[in-house]
Amino acid sequence: MFRSEVVHQILLVEDDKKLSNILCRYFERNGFKVQAALTGEDAISLLPDAEPDIIILDLMLPGMDGLSICRQIRPIFHGKILFLTASDDDMDQVAALEMGADDYVCKPLQPRVLLARIRMLLRRLEDEQTKADSMIETSDRHPLLEGLNQLTFGALKLKQTVKLCQLNGHDIDLTSSEFDLLWLLASHANQPLPRDELVRKTRGIEYDGLDRTVDNRIVSLRKKLGDTSSPSRHIITIRGKGYLFASDGW
Repeated sequence: MFRSEVVHQILLVEDDKKLSNILCRYFERNGFKVQAALTGEDAISLLPDAEPDIIILDLMLPGMDGLSICRQIRPIFHGKILFLTASDDDMDQVAALEMGADDYVCKPLQPRVLLARIRMLLRRLEDEQTKADSMIETSDRHPLLEGLNQLTFGALKLKQTVKLCQLNGHDIDLTSSEFDLLWLLASHANQPLPRDELVRKTRGIEYDGLDRTVDNRIVSLRKKLGDTSSPSRHIITIRGKGYLFASDGW
């Protein structure tokens, strides 16, 4: 059961007033506190005081669009960002994920599906915070255990506790979701992982055969890690099986 005793804060950024009002009422009936903004400028000004756990951000907004807002707030906002998009263009979805989005839902919206996605992201946020607190306490008590949360493959270094990725000594700017996917793949190096397992373990939902979120994040990871040859050498597509992280060549 979802942790109903926690009242989560939502910042909704949607320029359609009618849709915004409908969603605000729906979320409030389901136990959330909601603040709404009609423009990106309003959202940025509200952010410090709103202290949201999750931002629901329309991709297409007047003036500053959703991608620009996400790019600006992601370095300082450590909650979850969910995009609403009327676009079925994969490149828009890839761009959203590269900017730091954790998930996206396509319009027209089904409120119950949107609510389920929000609750899934908030569970992940709570689990991440609990795990981070636990790991900090554990490493303080047992400094040698810190090494168990690091993976090294040649010039590639991953540190799970702070979601740090370094390649050739340089920090690689990954979103939280991208790091989680890379860590999962790297933790099973040289072992193909099917899409349904990747979706279930990184997004907390069952794979429906159509969801392209994992594939889009793989594209983004390859780009950021310089794995752009064809075929890829480090994160390999295994036809009919999923993806494989190759431990060699880093």
